[in-house]
Amino acid sequence: MAGRRPAGPLSDDLTRLAELHGVATSYRPSPDRAVPASATAVTRVLAALDVDAATPEATAAALAAREQELARRLLPPTVVHWTGGDDPPAPPALAALPPGTRLRVHDEDGATRTAGTTLPPDIPPGVHRLTATTPDGRTGETHLVVAPARLPTPEGRSHGLLVQLYSLLSTRSWGIGDLGDLAELASWAGRALGTGFLQVNPLHAAVPGAPTDPSPYRPSSRRFPDPVYLRVQDVPEWADVRAPDRIHALLDRADRLRASVLADGALIDRDAVWELKREALELVAAVPLGPGRAAAFAAFVADQGQALDDHATWNALAELHGSDWRRWPTALRDPRSDGTAAARRDAAGRVEFHRRLAWLTDTQLTAAQRAAREAGMPVGIIHDLAVGVHPEGADAWAQQPFFAAGMSVGAPPDAFNSRGQDWGLPPWRPDRLAASGYAPYRRLLRALFRSAGALRIDHVMGLFRLWWVPQGEPPTEGTYVRYDAEAMLAVLVLEAARAGSFVIGEDLGTVEPGVRERLRERGVLGTSVLWFERDWEGDGAPLPPESWRADCLATATTHDLPPTAARLTGEHVDLRDRLGLATRPLATERAEAEADIGEWLAVLTRLGLLPATPGSSQEEAEVQAVHRFLLRTPARLVGVWLPDAIGDRRPQNLPGTSDAYPNWRLPVADPTGRPVTLEELAASPRLHALMKVLRGEG
Repeated sequence: MAGRRPAGPLSDDLTRLAELHGVATSYRPSPDRAVPASATAVTRVLAALDVDAATPEATAAALAAREQELARRLLPPTVVHWTGGDDPPAPPALAALPPGTRLRVHDEDGATRTAGTTLPPDIPPGVHRLTATTPDGRTGETHLVVAPARLPTPEGRSHGLLVQLYSLLSTRSWGIGDLGDLAELASWAGRALGTGFLQVNPLHAAVPGAPTDPSPYRPSSRRFPDPVYLRVQDVPEWADVRAPDRIHALLDRADRLRASVLADGALIDRDAVWELKREALELVAAVPLGPGRAAAFAAFVADQGQALDDHATWNALAELHGSDWRRWPTALRDPRSDGTAAARRDAAGRVEFHRRLAWLTDTQLTAAQRAAREAGMPVGIIHDLAVGVHPEGADAWAQQPFFAAGMSVGAPPDAFNSRGQDWGLPPWRPDRLAASGYAPYRRLLRALFRSAGALRIDHVMGLFRLWWVPQGEPPTEGTYVRYDAEAMLAVLVLEAARAGSFVIGEDLGTVEPGVRERLRERGVLGTSVLWFERDWEGDGAPLPPESWRADCLATATTHDLPPTAARLTGEHVDLRDRLGLATRPLATERAEAEADIGEWLAVLTRLGLLPATPGSSQEEAEVQAVHRFLLRTPARLVGVWLPDAIGDRRPQNLPGTSDAYPNWRLPVADPTGRPVTLEELAASPRLHALMKVLRGEG
């Protein structure tokens, strides 16, 4: 790791070197203000990209080497070709080749197309290998990403529910909401409520431990789902377990876990649930698969290949050595070492067990999407892609060459957080992604789209750039690193189009100019939250519904924001004050919140959206009015935060807290805080009244 450079402005050589590697030397927290990055931050980020800029002499040598490399290079490592229309333009990198350069394309399927001096008109979508040979004999190779120019937008308008799956327990789940509950919710909501989609939290595999990190946004693996969500009783082999005493004991523990959450006020205990389900699944795994099931499992293993082997191996080794692979015996820290191969053979039974869990979870995810579509949902399940992975987890171990060592993803200081943010997630290296033709990214997307009607991408701005924070430094000592957004978008559009799905980008907060426009150009929908939709370029007043963008998912709140009832009553202000999160006196915070809500209620009243509703409280009527407003916008998708439907006041996640607040561990509850089961939810008059509004009937 490079040492610190002296403080002060960046030299011209360091500035130029950073630019050539996509490392920013300044950032803009607002359009009228630029903040320079420190030489320390730039130098350490370059070191994470294997570029030595520790001294002026090393910087000059690295700059000369980079300039020579770019001058010699015929083609960049990845080139994008957008198709569509009668005569799609050639990629700029190909158009810039010397006249007479001949191109040869090797398709994904192994076919070779000699195209002459232009790309063949019938080149199929995919990621191909392209070779260019100039008239003077120079050659260059690149990955050629061929993708549709734009994803189709959803037809018509859909409304749906936003659900944190772990929080929604039924009378059949074992202390945490599961995939059986998701399928049941989809089947009911599609048929009884006319909903078009269910958006869920990331269902990525968590890092096991005691305690397990409950955040779904810090997973062990983004590619494989978490078996804690399995509905054990729905696994076909469960019926053939011949251990009645063990089954009785397991079911008794499941009843007690469920009752502790639903009746006794306990938090959702992921560790206790997983321990219970793991024991049950080990009994299930001992039951031989029938011929058809065995064939399906074998096909899954073959399809997932090395990635599944790595994931299962990491889980097996974590059982022996703990979940942080960086503390394992040295030979096991490399997934390709002889020591790891030997350990995989020694733990073959456990590796096979974790392969089986991945398959079982995948089948139940697929079943939930099938239930949604059979219930008439035009979209079905919208899965959520976290921005990164836990540094201790399976993906960070298996994909080490693609992650920047000693770096973490975060956010720079802004008006809402003067200290910046460090999310503790190692970033992908843009240079190695490009050199591989974005192979790990493609495989990740393909896996997620297997069971998704659509995909939400958390912090979609990360397709363009990410704030890298050097290990041991505060977030203020970071800088932005740029990714090839054209290639990242092309791979995203390619895989979504192949799956017949669409994409929603979470583009809230500070967004670089031009990003929303480029996303919209490729058919990626945005995210609009009512309380943030104001005329920021004018008088700051609430944005009229007709001025909202159409290509978005419109909601009243999200998992990181207060439920609507809490915002309307001001309870969220009191909560933040009690936890020491407020930065100003309570009276000031309350007055500002009341003024904000007052403006919105005045708009709702003026538009005639806040009529008196017989039998409902004023707060319930206001929640309904908020959603009537969302329907007045042109948004293609309108989402209802499930807790809003029954008046839950508690946020599922309160950013800035850890032990002070039970983030990601609360069951869905009524206004008094009493947990509500899926069965009670289905019978809730308040929920049905709100969903009647969403159907345009109230």
